[in-house]
This record gives sequence, structure tokens and C-alpha cells, in this order.
Amino acid sequence: MTVEVTLYSTPVCPYCNNAKQLLTSKGVEYTEIGMMSLSGEERAELMKKTNNYRTVPQIFIGDTFIGGFDDLNKLNQEGKLDDMLAN
Repeated sequence: MTVEVTLYSTPVCPYCNNAKQLLTSKGVEYTEIGMMSLSGEERAELMKKTNNYRTVPQIFIGDTFIGGFDDLNKLNQEGKLDDMLAN
């Protein structure tokens, strides 16, 4: 069983699309949450979880914030992403 993946995104973000493509190519189901749909309170809570990370996508594997697409791609290239997804 794979761990839950959550991706916070915006509609016109090419990095968000790249992250979704990478996850889809690996057969990973993910929950996508549009940043524009979050309330001010929800955004403030998200900023606490991400240490004020301000760009999208914002990707969580389980409860662990891994960063954006570049971070996701790096984990994949280093062979670490599959292990994270399997836990």
C-alpha cells in the first residue's frame, strides 16, 4: 500500500503539472488541492506546516512536507521516492 500524497497547486503552474505527471507516471494516486480554494486560515495553517514555503506545488508524502517539483524530482532521480511512497 502506498502512503497518501497531497499536492497543493494552482491552475497555471507548469511545475504543478510536472509534479502531477511524475506522480501519474509512477502510478501514484494523489489528492490535489487548489491554493485558490483555501481560506485565509487554511493558508496560514499550511504555511506553518511548510515553514513559510511560498511557491507551488507544495507536496506532502504522508505528513512529511517534501517541497516542490524540484524536490520531488530529485528524490525520484536519487531512487528515494519509491521507498517514501511505499511506507
